[in-house]
Amino acid sequence: MGWVFLFVAGFSEIIFAVSLKYNEGFTKLYPSIVTCISGGASFYLLMLAIKTLPLGTAYAIWTGIGAVGVAILGIFLFKESIEWFRILSISFIVLGIVGLKLTHID
Repeated sequence: MGWVFLFVAGFSEIIFAVSLKYNEGFTKLYPSIVTCISGGASFYLLMLAIKTLPLGTAYAIWTGIGAVGVAILGIFLFKESIEWFRILSISFIVLGIVGLKLTHID
């Protein structure tokens, strides 16, 4: 169950980070509510995940999912750069996430 909590926490982290862009400094109500709920959910689910997973592995994967997800959404939602070196860098983060998962056998 720890892995499920961790991956949902990572996706909640993506929602949290993207909603920060939309809440404009907590001046917009609904995006601010999304920020608070998704941020709280992300931390809570991470807390549940680290009960059964190693802290270093869980934290690295959680931040990696968030970083990759936000970078990809930044490309599609905010027209951020898609130059090859940026895509390569995102790919390295994904490779690291996969590597950490593969080195931890339940």
